[in-house]
Amino acid sequence: MRVMGVDPGLTRCGFGIVDTGRGREVTAVAVDVIRTPTDLDLATRLLQISDAAESWLDRYLPEVVAVERVFSQNNVRTAMGTAQAGGVVALSAARRGIPVMFHTPSQVKSAVTGNGGADKKQVTAMVTRILGLTQAPKPADAADALALAICHCWRAPMMARMAAAEAAAAEQKRRYEARLREQTAARKAGTR
Repeated sequence: MRVMGVDPGLTRCGFGIVDTGRGREVTAVAVDVIRTPTDLDLATRLLQISDAAESWLDRYLPEVVAVERVFSQNNVRTAMGTAQAGGVVALSAARRGIPVMFHTPSQVKSAVTGNGGADKKQVTAMVTRILGLTQAPKPADAADALALAICHCWRAPMMARMAAAEAAAAEQKRRYEARLREQTAARKAGTR
């Protein structure tokens, strides 16, 4: 499976592509950080991020896009910009029929380091190690984008199993409730 990880941001938006192999094997394909000048208006900055995302989607053809979910930040303006950047990337993927999955920062940190409260240095070190890179991806947004892609590769099978189990449980419940309705209807018909 080929996954595009996106660490959204207006000033720096990290893009990373990884391929997954057998088990937990992952290979880096590409990584970069898209920068937009702070003196441009918001719409132009979002357009530049969207154009870059579309270029990456068309060039690398990922099967899924993993975007960091904006969880909470003290600075509302930063959180809004981050969410908007993630939104234009998600829209670009959706236009191509590519599924988009969102992962929280703690899910990503936990997946790659084993600690949901890991710092950026730890995430970068583990991404470098997991992918067998000779140099750490820089800046941190690049490492975070790769971490998102790795997280999705490793979480996707578990998420699929959980979704299948939930669907099976829902179907079992539906059948049970249908049997109860039939029994109730039969009892009512028998008492007349």
